Amino acid sequence: MAEPNSVRIVGGGLAGCAAALAALRAGAEPSLFDPSRISRHRVCGEFLSPEVRQSLEGLGVWEVAAACGPALMHRMEVHFGKRICADRLPEPAIGLSRLRLDHLLRDAAVGGGCLYVPERTEPSAGCVLATGRQSAAPSGDRIFGFKTHFSGPARDTVELYFGDRFYVGVNPVEAGITNVCGLAPESLLRGLNFDYDALLGLSPALAARTRPLTRAMAWLTTGPLVYGRTEQPLDLYAAGDAFSFIDPFTGAGMLNALESGRMAGTAAARQDSPAAYRAAVGKRLGRPLFMASLFRKVLEAGVGKLLAPWIPGRWLFSLTRPR
Repeated sequence: MAEPNSVRIVGGGLAGCAAALAALRAGAEPSLFDPSRISRHRVCGEFLSPEVRQSLEGLGVWEVAAACGPALMHRMEVHFGKRICADRLPEPAIGLSRLRLDHLLRDAAVGGGCLYVPERTEPSAGCVLATGRQSAAPSGDRIFGFKTHFSGPARDTVELYFGDRFYVGVNPVEAGITNVCGLAPESLLRGLNFDYDALLGLSPALAARTRPLTRAMAWLTTGPLVYGRTEQPLDLYAAGDAFSFIDPFTGAGMLNALESGRMAGTAAARQDSPAAYRAAVGKRLGRPLFMASLFRKVLEAGVGKLLAPWIPGRWLFSLTRPR
């Protein structure tokens, strides 16, 4: 009987843990290298599109996730100043905090037999690279992400607020908490002394939305962020943001991380060629990456307010889902 393949996974976030679970299910012996001994809050929209149920079922953790009491969202709203584009989602979406999701995925991987090594290690040929987005700063006005949780009245709606050079997403997660997460250029944030409460006040609609809420944690910041595909060595399996960073306003980032992680872990366990893996994940995630880039260009051109009344809200949702 053949010995099971060993799979090295560098990075223990969504993509890394998904890769570990997929490798276990493919009969391999994964090792997960991550210096973070405990899960922590991360800057994340914490929005999971309906397809995530199938993804989590494939990893064997859907029932555990459902037991966490995730919030359900039935509607979406996109705010461009005073203009609102609203629609009902084709299927209910899910709100679950990254802290809770990271924790349950790592517990499931370790409980299933994955070796967790709380150390930083360099990636090598044949490993799964799931270390997140690149930290290299792009030229020009750099982009940073920010996030916090609020307590107070929650809605069953995912909301996007587009302001002058920034946008913010608002959606419920478990335990009646509302997640508020956004992106803004460094020049705007420095002008506000990185006061994110002040930034919310730049949008009257957003200020009105958050006024009844009470901030439940300190603001978190991450960046600078680099959009699009990331150049990586061709002899490994890059997954999650290490493969490509997608605009958070699409709501597809967490699903893409889970899907690419699952595909990377399976491919590494079967010893498929990294080139074949890249082609497969590129086909699976190509449409959301392309559409996100297209939507971003529309926003950067400043025509979002003009187009908003004529674009069905569910288009933004459906066109940025994986194939």
